[in-house]
Amino acid sequence: MIGLITGLFGWRPAIAPVNLSAPVYSQETIERGRTLAAAGDCFVCHTAPGGARGTGGRAMETPFGTVFTTNLTPDAGTGLGSWSFSAFQRAMREGLSRDGKHLYPAFPYTAFAKTSDDDLQALYAYLMSQPAVRAETPKAQMRFPFNLRPLMAGWNALHLDAQPYQADRTQSIEWNRGAYLVQGLGHCGACHTPRDATGAEKTGGAFLSGAMIDGWEAPALTTVSKAAVPWDADAFYRYLRHGHSPRHGSAGGPMSEVVGELQALPDEDIRAMATYLASFNAPSPAPAELDAVARQAVARAAQSQSTLLGPAQRMFETACAACHHDGDGPTVLGLNRPLALSSKLSSDRPDNLIRTILEGVREPATREIGFMQGFGDVLSDTQIAELATYLRARYAPQAPAWTDLPSHVARVRQKPGH
Repeated sequence: MIGLITGLFGWRPAIAPVNLSAPVYSQETIERGRTLAAAGDCFVCHTAPGGARGTGGRAMETPFGTVFTTNLTPDAGTGLGSWSFSAFQRAMREGLSRDGKHLYPAFPYTAFAKTSDDDLQALYAYLMSQPAVRAETPKAQMRFPFNLRPLMAGWNALHLDAQPYQADRTQSIEWNRGAYLVQGLGHCGACHTPRDATGAEKTGGAFLSGAMIDGWEAPALTTVSKAAVPWDADAFYRYLRHGHSPRHGSAGGPMSEVVGELQALPDEDIRAMATYLASFNAPSPAPAELDAVARQAVARAAQSQSTLLGPAQRMFETACAACHHDGDGPTVLGLNRPLALSSKLSSDRPDNLIRTILEGVREPATREIGFMQGFGDVLSDTQIAELATYLRARYAPQAPAWTDLPSHVARVRQKPGH
């Protein structure tokens, strides 16, 4: 009876602690683990603003409450120092801590489960090679009944497939490598896939169809994308490798951190991810055809400019045009980023544009992108709404005007991005 009850409530035994006082992995394995940690953005999520690298404490807000990321350093008391590889493997595949407690899926173990045992071993080796730092993890602040961790057993029964990725033999080696990274450690779906009422990622056609995360829109990466020019493998590669695609714009918000981490991956892995993501879009037109679509979008923007004279245009010319003018005019710091093809302006939602105007680009993904100052302290909600209206009408005239922009600006301003 006791076993039945504890089983129903998701009880799992603890795994005995270990004491790893000396390195047991080769430098080659540790280096491979470093690359895998970058692919998984481990230190992005497990570092709080102003905190020591990898010591956790970063708040992860969910519809059910707030959880805090854990300490990944090999500190025996507060981190992974007493974890064996078996305990680490179980956490990554089944969402269970070393002491047997259930983890919340804000830690995307449903994706990490796709990772091979060899890669998990390398990742473990890298984490255990880092300096140990004592840092307690703040207690999760989940609402009842979501604060009852044993109930996660039922959630896992519905949504968790703990088996590693199985290659699709009908696809190329490159496509399968990309699928392995995107579905697994890359956990792209955690941000780019909408979730159901239980907090699980939707499946089927909803995969990578876009979602909101931390106040930013993670846009669709499939055929339902609102981009002015269709995504293809080359565009995905440029975006992931350099943080900018001439046909889609620059990475911002949380995505800039992702691109920054991806700089550690070899070129073939980035191309593999691009190949896989491109397969969710219509067959790629010839480059000349894509260039023609891009030129048409730029031409529409130029034609619409003459009809939009007014205060908002003067605001744009004063605050924005030095870095975002059309053509080959003067540049600031050697950079010019035309806006006619920016996905921020063609989206159904104004959130990413508003947040970028408010906050700027403080930590660009790569040096190629450049910095942008935020205008939240110098422009009112009304002015930002007028500027956004102008930018939408000028650079995405094919799209309907955004409505009720002042209230959108006020809403976004009240909740700064992470």
